[in-house]
Amino acid sequence: MASFRPKYITFDCYGTLTNFQMAEAARDLYSEQLDEPRMQEFIRNFAAYRLDEILGDWKPYAEVVHNSLERTCKRNGIKFRDEAARVVYERVPNWGPHADVPAGLAKVAKEIPLVILSNAMNSQIMSNVEKLGAPFHAVYTAEQAQAYKPRFKAFEYMLDMLGCGPEDILHCSSSFRYDLMSAHDLGIKNKVWVNRGHEPANPYYGYTEIKDISGLPGVVGL
Repeated sequence: MASFRPKYITFDCYGTLTNFQMAEAARDLYSEQLDEPRMQEFIRNFAAYRLDEILGDWKPYAEVVHNSLERTCKRNGIKFRDEAARVVYERVPNWGPHADVPAGLAKVAKEIPLVILSNAMNSQIMSNVEKLGAPFHAVYTAEQAQAYKPRFKAFEYMLDMLGCGPEDILHCSSSFRYDLMSAHDLGIKNKVWVNRGHEPANPYYGYTEIKDISGLPGVVGL
């Protein structure tokens, strides 16, 4: 893929660029009530319910967090409180980038326009983007698309807004389930998996693997 120079490099934001800290939030709220094995189960359940909550019609991310946390508490025998969901949701704009992100992005941004497609609210995302240390050509949100990834509608919205096709972009993510599986099915052949340990490798989906964003310039020959 080193010879491929895309019109745009498109990114997942939370988890790939921004240090996604839902697990840390869950620990802060519930670790006193759960021993470590049960805490790990709680975190796994919370992640699964968040994915389940976004597969239907779009709804505000505050509702996604609220509903998924409530369902997780029920499954794990913990009393749910509305204020806990508000605490989690309100933390999101404060999250900063993984340490490797600013330098890697800045090098690529000098040559190729960068784009974000994020499962985010308009009111939250720019606070996270401002911390990434590089300019972005465009930032598209689930709120704008009225659909969350992994739904195709979110990706189609981004491509329509950019005025390009799947063959014109390189999509970069740390998640197969949210990004790379859908990208594959939509014909986005040029993909980068940032292996941050969130999910196991799955070579079927066709990608270049990097350990962090410092490896991205080399993928596009920079």
